[in-house]
Amino acid sequence: MKDANMNPKVKDSKRVFRGFWDLLRPYKIKFFIVLVFALLSTIFSIVGPKIMGEATTELFNGLLGKVQGTGGVDFARIAEILIWLLVIYIVSFLFNTIQGFIMAGISHNITYKLRTDMHAKINKLPLDYFDKNNTGDVLSLVTNDIDTIDGNLTNTLTQLMTSITTIIGILYMMFSINWQMTLAALLILPVSFMLMVAIFKRSQGFFKDQQSQIGKLNGHVEEMYSSHVIVKAFNGEKKSVEDFEAANDKLHDAAWKSQFFSGLVNPVMTFISNLGYVVVSVMGGYFASQGAISVGEIQSFIQYMRNFMNPIAQLGNLSTTFQSSLAAAERVFDYLDYEEEVDDVTEDLDVSTIEGNVTFDNVSFSYDGETMIINDFIADVKAGQTVAIVGPTGAGKTTLVKLLMRFYDVNKGSIRIDGVDIKDMKRQDLRQIIGMVLQDTWLYSGTIMENIRYGNLNASEEEVIEAAKEAQVDYFVRTLPDNYETELNEETSNVSQGQKQLLTIARAILADPKIMILDEATSSVDTRTEVLIQKALDVLMKGRTSFIIAHRLSTIRNADMILVMDHGDIVEKGNHEELLALDGFYASLYNSQFADMDE
Repeated sequence: MKDANMNPKVKDSKRVFRGFWDLLRPYKIKFFIVLVFALLSTIFSIVGPKIMGEATTELFNGLLGKVQGTGGVDFARIAEILIWLLVIYIVSFLFNTIQGFIMAGISHNITYKLRTDMHAKINKLPLDYFDKNNTGDVLSLVTNDIDTIDGNLTNTLTQLMTSITTIIGILYMMFSINWQMTLAALLILPVSFMLMVAIFKRSQGFFKDQQSQIGKLNGHVEEMYSSHVIVKAFNGEKKSVEDFEAANDKLHDAAWKSQFFSGLVNPVMTFISNLGYVVVSVMGGYFASQGAISVGEIQSFIQYMRNFMNPIAQLGNLSTTFQSSLAAAERVFDYLDYEEEVDDVTEDLDVSTIEGNVTFDNVSFSYDGETMIINDFIADVKAGQTVAIVGPTGAGKTTLVKLLMRFYDVNKGSIRIDGVDIKDMKRQDLRQIIGMVLQDTWLYSGTIMENIRYGNLNASEEEVIEAAKEAQVDYFVRTLPDNYETELNEETSNVSQGQKQLLTIARAILADPKIMILDEATSSVDTRTEVLIQKALDVLMKGRTSFIIAHRLSTIRNADMILVMDHGDIVEKGNHEELLALDGFYASLYNSQFADMDE
């Protein structure tokens, strides 16, 4: 998604409207009922002033007759008119209430579907989406933007239909009273419309910017909250506050401008309507003096005039909520329309037959389509072999692992497991036969038992405990107050880094994959914990094809094959002794770490 400051306006309003219509289509019958009820409610409410005018005329004529001595006020007739008026307003209220109830259901069903679709979409998005968008912005889409649509959709659509039907109905009644006064009143419409369009165009971009800035602000808050220990450790509080204030200032600027311009609608419309009242009052007095209309009709017309301006003003006020919904909807539709991962094949793979042979055949890959990270990578790994991948930072080691897991698809070449291209496998099947233990451990808020069982949700409690014992986890879990039922907090800070790593190894053992990937699994622990982790890894790798990415070369001396990478290429290949004998790139890396130790 582009930065809102670069392109603050809604890019494609037609696409957003089509998206809204697609959401409304399943409810078109209910929507039609809402439209009919809104129309009926409006018709009954519109008839009210005309009947009230009859009561006024009856009262005026009666008083006039009493003064002239020719008659009196017919209170029975006035009471009859008022009873009819009360019935009409009650019926109008009932129709309006029913259509509001139905419309609220439609609105909440639509937002329910949007939330469901967005949650389902997150599992189909490629990783490059999360490379480009921070977590807080994604959370803002699912919360703030959906809430904006939900809160405004019911009011906007209902008021839009009511306002339009009210305007049409009132125009008919006004023409039925006096067409000249009606035409005079209509002269204000072009002026009102032009002003509304001008304000709408001006404020639309600020509403889009506002929604984008909310996402950025949420992203900053989420990032600072999850990393508050690091912020404090490096005295980053001042910088954090400055960044927050900068983001908050941008949000304030966009929100202020959007609200200011949309807030101009009401006073502008009020001013124009007041001018209309003056014109209508002067013309009404003239026609009444000529006997063209009655006093009651003047009163009805002025009330219709006021009622006529109210829906126009409502339409102006709706521009605020409408633009906010439009901006939020475009962000949501951008998310839902984002290109998904390539569809899986439909054929299932019998994972029990997989042995674990892995072949990289002229694999090339680039994240951005321009800078190549992997260049014509070739390797043939036999089942059960342990392959170490070493090289300087940025050589492409972790990228190779992401390609094997099919987090990204290769640009050229192929990766095959037992001769089958991984593109011809379901991702679910592929990831069932591959296990990962990474440098950055991932645990979630829940019990230790639940975190280990995540590797195999069907595992029994005994199988979980057995995997924990093999991973050197059981001993420290038993020291905790609730053993395996100990709850890990949201940040999993109530266990150490080494214990986290052991728990992820236990999870991998429970998953029982055919291929293991170990990415810097011992890089962030102390020497004693490294020994424990190494024992657990020995159990984990036994009988499995294993790929080890490591900077500590002491952990890979016994690897069957060592691939030395630099700038996306394999520059050397062989076992530890063979590579040392070459006295090349690997020997240089090794000597830089162990020369002093060997001496």
